[in-house]
Amino acid sequence: MTQVKICGIRDKVHALAAAEAGADFIGLVFAPSPRQVKPHDARQIVDAISKSGCVVKIVGVFVNTPASQVNAIADLCNLDWVQLSGDETWEYCLDVNRPIIKAIRLGEQSPDDICAELALGSKALSTRMFLALLDSKVEGKHGGTGIAFDWSLAKLVATRFTVIMAGGLTPENVAAAIQMVGPWGVDVSSGVEVEGVKDVARIRAFIEAARSADARRDIAIDARQSPLPAERANP
Repeated sequence: MTQVKICGIRDKVHALAAAEAGADFIGLVFAPSPRQVKPHDARQIVDAISKSGCVVKIVGVFVNTPASQVNAIADLCNLDWVQLSGDETWEYCLDVNRPIIKAIRLGEQSPDDICAELALGSKALSTRMFLALLDSKVEGKHGGTGIAFDWSLAKLVATRFTVIMAGGLTPENVAAAIQMVGPWGVDVSSGVEVEGVKDVARIRAFIEAARSADARRDIAIDARQSPLPAERANP
């Protein structure tokens, strides 16, 4: 099943809506951003989800923050994962105590270049839980742009590495992205917003579209694996 991450959550209402709709990950942004949350508010969101009984992982999103500060916030807010969306090196990642999601910006690199970079990361973090997040490269931005990249790049990378696909995904196109790329997970932020604010209906629609795409993929796989009917198997 494709994992779904709803990122840029800023309050308990939308966090609970995402969790109850079946999100696997919820992203809280601690970096400077219109979606930034303070650690105290983030902890309240985490506590509310915990009390709800929903099973969902909490991801803290950071950009070029000292590792000691990342670890302190992760401990304070009881985060499950840390997402690094800046220019952090693979060596830096070793100083972070939580499992890591590392954002890789896709611009004009070839699939070989991207895979070579991820191979370095996989080697450096061989003893750690690590996922790559493929996002669009936009000058001066570190995510949440709503801009898509060339999905054919992601498709080639996803055949070799466990990746989360981000960048311009919406309830309207996420099923097509899953069908084409087959990523381990999908990530959305601006695509489930209306005028810059998370929208419960769009959050639910995004998750439903992802689950429907999974169901169609399962049916297609079953059809390929099923034996031909007797009249076709023996022409």
